[in-house]
Amino acid sequence: MAKDVGVEPGFPSKDYTDPPPAPLIDASEFGQWSFYRAVIAEFVATLLFLYITIATVIGAVRNAGCDGVGLLGIAWAFGGMIFVLVYCTAGISGGHINPAVTFGLLLARKISLPRALAYMIAQCLGAICGAGLVKGFQTAFYMRYGGGANSVAAGYSIGTGLAAEIIGTFVLVYTVFSATDPKRNARDSHVPVLAPLPIGFAVFMVHLATIPITGTGINPARSFGAAVIYNRSKPWDDHWIFWVGPFVGAALAAAYHQYVLRAGPFKQLGSFRSAPSRV
Repeated sequence: MAKDVGVEPGFPSKDYTDPPPAPLIDASEFGQWSFYRAVIAEFVATLLFLYITIATVIGAVRNAGCDGVGLLGIAWAFGGMIFVLVYCTAGISGGHINPAVTFGLLLARKISLPRALAYMIAQCLGAICGAGLVKGFQTAFYMRYGGGANSVAAGYSIGTGLAAEIIGTFVLVYTVFSATDPKRNARDSHVPVLAPLPIGFAVFMVHLATIPITGTGINPARSFGAAVIYNRSKPWDDHWIFWVGPFVGAALAAAYHQYVLRAGPFKQLGSFRSAPSRV
């Protein structure tokens, strides 16, 4: 990759290129097939994500004990599906599959507002359809074992549940920013890092920590789709947590990465430059 020239004396030239900020509103997107293809990809990916993961949750609860996959198996199902689906859709839509991830990338000016809204709608509709497929194929088990819906577990306060969702989503979105950072791709080009792998692993680790607390949301579409199809009072009582928590966590992760780690505003003002890294 060509290096920048004309940099300040004493500082190494950049060996990476930051993409320009996405416009807030880009009307030209509506005339491009790539826009609609990306929205369809988000819908299908979220549908598949909900179908596999909710079916896993139902099976684990039904076969609790030695015969079931247990908490570890549920965590693997969520993390593994994110790895697979991000790998499959990253080149088409970016592989968000999560309104919180989309929201974080919107705040960082990685995508436009219309694209972000279209993605979120597609993700929520896909989640409803995915959960609906599980209920359609195994209605009795689905309703008997909770439908994979998120809620704050007995013994935990609303504040604890909210904190779990904020921190869990922070871990996920921070990983997304780090794994897709063009600076990392350039500096660590000798290390074969496949971006979907750390993202999926982050989802896996967060599920291990927060399944006992909230059932692990960190994805408003996942929580919304399961709540709509299950449609009992308990998931709706705490449902706001699974929107507010992930959006707050995503905003904090975006701010931390863009303003602290990358120091974007300071670089734009020309008043700050990162010191060269030394290994």
